[in-house]
Order: sequence, then C-alpha cells, then structure tokens
Amino acid sequence: MGAVSDLGLIWASLVLCGGMIAVAGTLLTRYADVIADKTGCSGAWIGLVLLATVTSLPELTTGISSVTLAGAPDVAVGNVLGACVLNLSYLAVLDLLKRDEPLFQRAGLEHVGLAAFGIVMLGLAGLGLAIVQFPLAQALGHVGWYTPALLLLYLLAVRSTFAHERARLAVEAGRTVSRYPDMSLRQAALRCLAAAAVVVAAGIWLPFIATELATSMQWSRSFVGTLLVAFVTSMPELVVTLSALRLGAIDMAVANLLGSNLFNVAILAIDDIFYARDPILAAVSPIHLVSVMSAAAMSGVVVIALHTRPAGRVLRLASWSGLALAGAYLFNAYVLFRHGA
Repeated sequence: MGAVSDLGLIWASLVLCGGMIAVAGTLLTRYADVIADKTGCSGAWIGLVLLATVTSLPELTTGISSVTLAGAPDVAVGNVLGACVLNLSYLAVLDLLKRDEPLFQRAGLEHVGLAAFGIVMLGLAGLGLAIVQFPLAQALGHVGWYTPALLLLYLLAVRSTFAHERARLAVEAGRTVSRYPDMSLRQAALRCLAAAAVVVAAGIWLPFIATELATSMQWSRSFVGTLLVAFVTSMPELVVTLSALRLGAIDMAVANLLGSNLFNVAILAIDDIFYARDPILAAVSPIHLVSVMSAAAMSGVVVIALHTRPAGRVLRLASWSGLALAGAYLFNAYVLFRHGA
C-alpha cells in the first residue's frame, strides 16, 4: 500500500510541476511579447535570446548534475539530444494547430540561419561520436576537440542574429506603435523575470520527479535519459511555444525552439567540461548518433520548408514538412526504445 501511495505522490508532483510551468510559461510569453513591443526587437530575437535561454536551463542543470553527481554521461547526452529532436517535433505540433495557414507560410526567413547553425553544430557532435576511437578525440585532455568548436558556433549564431536585428531596427526606427500602452518596459521586465524564475525552478524540479517515477516503474536508464527526461525538461519549451502561438507571435515561437536547440548543443560542450574523466562523447553509447542524425535531418526539413513555403495540407491535417518532422520524431523514438538499452 505504501508503494502505491508513493507512486501516487510522484504522479501528483509531476502534475503540479507541469501546472506551474503551464501558468508561468504563459505569463512569460506574454511579458516577453511586451518587451519585444517596447524595445522594438523582433519576436525572433526575443525568442532566441530570452525564451530559448530560460526554457533550456532545465537541460543545463540536469546535464551538469548527471555528469557530476550521478556519474551518468549517457543521461546527460541523451537528455540534450533527445530535447533537440523533441523541440523540432513541436514545430509539427504548431503546424497542426495553426489552422488558418501552414506554419512555414508565416515564419520569417531569419530562421534559416538558426536552423543552419543547428545542422553544423549537430554535425560536429555526430562526428565527435563517430571518431571517439581515434587519438584526435583526446586532443584536449579530458575535453573533446568539439567542445570549443560548439561553444564558438553558438556565440557566432547569437552574434549573427544580433547583427541582423540591429540592421533591421535601424531601418524600421519610428515606424511602430506600441500594442501595450498600459504597461511599462520596467513592469514587463520584472514580471517576465518572476515568471522565468518559476519556469526555471519547476524545470529543475522536473527531472528529479522523472527519475523517481522511472525507478518506481522500473524503466531503463536509456529510456529515462533519452525519452522521459528529455520530454520533461522540454516541457517549458512546449508551453512557451504554444503560448506564443496563441498570441500570434509565430516568429517568437519558432525562434524559441530553434534557439533552444542551439543552446542545447552548446550544453553538450558544457557537460563535457564538467565531466572530468574523459571526453564525454567517448563515454556514451553510439546509439546517440540516431538522435544526432534525426535532429540534423529535421533541421534540414525546416530549412527547405522556409525556402519553399508549403501552402497545402496533406489530408487537411498539416503540411508535408509538419508530417515529415512528426515522422522523424516517431522513428527516432522507436529506434531508441527498441535498441537504446
């Protein structure tokens, strides 16, 4: 009877934590939209810099604790790469829910750069997994050669987006009228900070609940690391993205997901720094290559969809790009569930 009550408490904690993220994530998106309005910044820039960073902090804390406290590099790497695949699958959800027109009809072309940076970073991570047996993998001591490269690429992606945004603001200066005249920038910033703190706290709590649930249900570490923990740490991205969709902030929603992926792959480098034994990719299962290739292929679909602007829907459900993203996620989940142990 005690075990049943403990399991019920774990599920209740999971529901409570999810509710906190749902409410705070909705408020976070609203106040982020106010900040974008007051500063003149685009939704894409706010999504990349503010929302993507806040919603990816659970992956960061989970990864560091996994490699330092738990000694579980597979959980850390699986969490990061699994979250990348999940984030891209959320674009399929947006495409399905946006009934007036397919998602990529409205999303801005600036997202092509974010997706392209993601492909390059994922490619480096995949190369790091593929050549772990070569001396090059040990070239920087306990840190893999890919770690400084991933961090540099992330900074270049942010710098490139910032330069594009600064040029846009210079052209559009004085052309916009505030959509939130009753709220000041300071009020929006403080409320956004409070909502972000709740999202981060709940997001940090989530992996511990997931671990307890996995132990109680006797699920494997592979399933927990790559599918379950990745799902629960990606809940902030999902909630914030859906909230942005309800506000009509399509570019903010897309930039949040693509920006979170850039941050997630950079987290892989941070985890490598904290994992003091060996380069982290030399200490994990090669099955993670499936997630790397799935995420890279899905990012490629995003680039193609942004270029071709698919207008029709397949069976009146979603565009071909949305269905391709959903299919790639299901394939990745099936392979990991069947062979990840």
